[in-house]
Amino acid sequence: MVAVSDEEGEPMKTEIVEGWPQGHEIRILITETDAAQVNAIRRALISDVPKLAITRVDFSQGVTQDNKGDVVESVNVLPDEVLAHRLAMIPIPTPADEGLVFPEDCDNCRDVVEKDKGCPMCQVLYTLSARGPSADSEDGFRTVYAGDITTISDPVYDINEEHKQIPLTILAPGQFLEFYAFAVLGRGRDHAKWSPAAAVGFRPQRRAVLHKPKKASILFDLGLTTSEGTKIDAKLFGKDKVVTNINHVMDLENALHQVGEGTGRSEEFADAITLETVANAYVFTFETDGSLDPVTAFNSALNELNSRFVDLSEDIKSALA
Repeated sequence: MVAVSDEEGEPMKTEIVEGWPQGHEIRILITETDAAQVNAIRRALISDVPKLAITRVDFSQGVTQDNKGDVVESVNVLPDEVLAHRLAMIPIPTPADEGLVFPEDCDNCRDVVEKDKGCPMCQVLYTLSARGPSADSEDGFRTVYAGDITTISDPVYDINEEHKQIPLTILAPGQFLEFYAFAVLGRGRDHAKWSPAAAVGFRPQRRAVLHKPKKASILFDLGLTTSEGTKIDAKLFGKDKVVTNINHVMDLENALHQVGEGTGRSEEFADAITLETVANAYVFTFETDGSLDPVTAFNSALNELNSRFVDLSEDIKSALA
């Protein structure tokens, strides 16, 4: 992973927690830092990491005749504006090594008017052509899914398999839907469709300490387990009576709600197990929408921060020169 330096030039350290990522979710341990810097990463991940999203849709309009001779019309249950919004929120694969640039940075499109912008260097093109059930079909309607969209630009931008079942609209007999859709790079600070991550948060790293094994049996006797299936009992704490495994500590934190205030067990439990905060260390968690894998998204956030501080440093040097 990319390292980010603090004000004194010492780099913070990042480490993927054992067992992660899981799908699009990840836990990352960030040490030798403070909450302000970790929060800067959180904001950069939500707002600054570039990703692709559909930003323009050209719909075919009118009445036409299909290859079977049936007359069909370009109507469906959703207005075009609503359908365009649904298309914008479909996660578009954004491979980092394809060399796409922002339209405003594209040598071909930088100086052209807005309606003419778009080329293979800065734009990905999709198309869809769908018809409702034929007149002799027993089906009353057809659902159009994200998987019906075809990539014209490059198969690397095909809609991910897991997202192909996202429903877009419904077509009845005599209806058709055709459009070209254009995806470009953007940032979440401009629109949510360009934000690659959700459920972004962090908490101080903690360790669990077993002080009173006999009283802790109130918790142990509940038969609870960690998320990976390990039994929550005295053996989990080992000889040192301390749990440092981040996943187990977070599971214990949830388990302690079973003996907390309002459970009728809190007085008898009496802090038999406590959670101690580790200084200058945080557990960072988030999940992506699938357009980027979580490691790439996190590193992109760090790169964005690095670039921002380098630019700021150069501006300050120029101002003081």
